[in-house]
Amino acid sequence: MPVTVRHLGLQDYQTVWQAMQDFTLQRHDDTPDELWIVEHPAVYTLGLNGKREHLLNIGDIPVIHSDRGGQVTYHAQGQVIIYTLLDIKRLNINIRQLVSLLEQAMIDTLAFYGIVAIAKADAPGVYVQGKKIGSIGIRIKNSCSYHGLSFNNAMDLTPFNFINPCGYKDLKVTQLADLGVIINTTELASFMSQAIITALDT
Repeated sequence: MPVTVRHLGLQDYQTVWQAMQDFTLQRHDDTPDELWIVEHPAVYTLGLNGKREHLLNIGDIPVIHSDRGGQVTYHAQGQVIIYTLLDIKRLNINIRQLVSLLEQAMIDTLAFYGIVAIAKADAPGVYVQGKKIGSIGIRIKNSCSYHGLSFNNAMDLTPFNFINPCGYKDLKVTQLADLGVIINTTELASFMSQAIITALDT
């Protein structure tokens, strides 16, 4: 079954989160899977396990308690966000396999630009030279996933200094622009979503 890709542009986090929940609750066995490509205005999000102690000095950037997995992260323009609205039962994959698939899509994208990246079994996400460039947070409801991945392309990384990213003290972050690759965020998101679709087909 083909995957529908939707480009939502710049959207408020809460609005898209609500739309993902609604889509997931209303879908049925033959609802096509969807990938939502979006950017959010500056916002910190805390996952289900998120501890406020990992918010250090956040100033006036809003904090939203989300229902995804994981700890605290930061979203802003210049970051690729792909929400994966998938029927994982129909795809015959589990949540660990989905996480690995999304990590691999980011790793493959970086490899295309000549950058070596790795995933870590004990700390989901994608890392370049020890710095985190891609994060994953998923929620499963009725055997269907929502939320997804975020990948730092060309953004102001400063607000990451005011949290313990993903709950790890002193974890450094990086982005594609700082690694010498300049690419439009929408274009990069399209490339990465295609990598996800290709992986789902194999």
